[in-house]
Amino acid sequence: MSIQNNRLTEKELETNFSDVHPPFDHAEPAVIEANRCIFCYDAPCTKLCPTSIDVPLFIKQIASGNIKGSARTILSSNIMGGGCSKVCPVEKLCEGACVYNLLEDTPISIAKLQRFSTEEAIKNKWKLFERKPSNGKKVAIVGAGPAGLACAHALSLEGVDVTIFEKEEKGGGLMTYGVAAYKVTPDFCQEELDYITSIGGIQIQYKKELGKDVQLSNLQKNYDAVFLGIGVGIARELDIPGEELEGVVDAISFIYKLRTSPYSKVAVGDKVAVIGMGMTAIDAATQSKRLGAKEVTMIYRRTETEKPCTDVELDLAKLDGCAFIWLASPKEIIGENGKAKQLVCSKMKLGEPDASGRRAPVDTGETLTLEVDMVIKAAGQIPFQELVTKSSLANNNGKITIDKKGSTNLPGVFAGGDSVNGGKEVVDAVQAGKEGAAGILSYLKL
Repeated sequence: MSIQNNRLTEKELETNFSDVHPPFDHAEPAVIEANRCIFCYDAPCTKLCPTSIDVPLFIKQIASGNIKGSARTILSSNIMGGGCSKVCPVEKLCEGACVYNLLEDTPISIAKLQRFSTEEAIKNKWKLFERKPSNGKKVAIVGAGPAGLACAHALSLEGVDVTIFEKEEKGGGLMTYGVAAYKVTPDFCQEELDYITSIGGIQIQYKKELGKDVQLSNLQKNYDAVFLGIGVGIARELDIPGEELEGVVDAISFIYKLRTSPYSKVAVGDKVAVIGMGMTAIDAATQSKRLGAKEVTMIYRRTETEKPCTDVELDLAKLDGCAFIWLASPKEIIGENGKAKQLVCSKMKLGEPDASGRRAPVDTGETLTLEVDMVIKAAGQIPFQELVTKSSLANNNGKITIDKKGSTNLPGVFAGGDSVNGGKEVVDAVQAGKEGAAGILSYLKL
């Protein structure tokens, strides 16, 4: 057993990491699918979209051949509608609410239709929005992720000059660095970012990290308002013996390397264990298989019924050949010569519901042991508590506290997205950015 890179040929890697949900290749099939929609009044699909996209309207516009109008309808509500069409768990949002589900029929392919319109807009650089003249107000945004970009676009539309401070070399946040490569490519992330900023009035300064290169107190002095869209990004530790062994990595770092390196340069083990069952865990597991791992086993302390990922994501892992162990929790990683060799797990049973509403896992006292050479930790992420506390921001265990207008306890400082809610979907972060912009415009009396 060994951890190594370049397990597969370039052709195999290209195939394995190609688009998992191919788009409509031209307008005709998109129009045919759009014409299946019955254009519900008070549509449930719109109600379940966090950004309230008028789904029946944009689908009707596709059906009538008005692709540009369709793109404007989508992007007016969600400026990252292109990326969201690729990564949103639509089966529990818009498509899950489609009335065709009640008829035991296939729901409208809303995400695929949304992707069709938005990709046309981005590819053709359609100018769908007109920025108001600069009004002299300046706002600093920390984080060029979905929340920060949505906030920046909404502010710039109103003539506010925006400067975004981003700690990475590229913008996009989770979309660029934290999503499986077969869902959305880095190239598309850059194209979408360029499209968003093409409205003008938005400047991005890269390699500028809050608390190191940029201080919140200075931003407060030099700008009329500040929006914090710093997300979450610290991987939760397992707090078990052997966690320091070679071959034990966190899923965030693993996926980050996949997003920033050629696939052939990313090492993976023969026998990989992935701890967790959320979207990030699924991404880590499926990509391990696609890199050439022989065995990938996903371990979750509850049953399949309580899993945080969607059925669609779980099916993807199953199709990729991943194995699953339910009701098991990591107890110890045993090493040999400093390298991970075995993963010992406690067998669990479900007890009474906990704070999440799900039945809590209880240790039975029994164990099981897996042979491994790589363990990927995907047990969740925690907020930047130290950074937030040092910045004198009111918080709840690191999650920034805001009021209904997105304002923090610091004058002129607003926040939104994962740094506030602890980690939700990209579309939720976009909506938080919009709400933050609305709060800032009210604060600036614009």
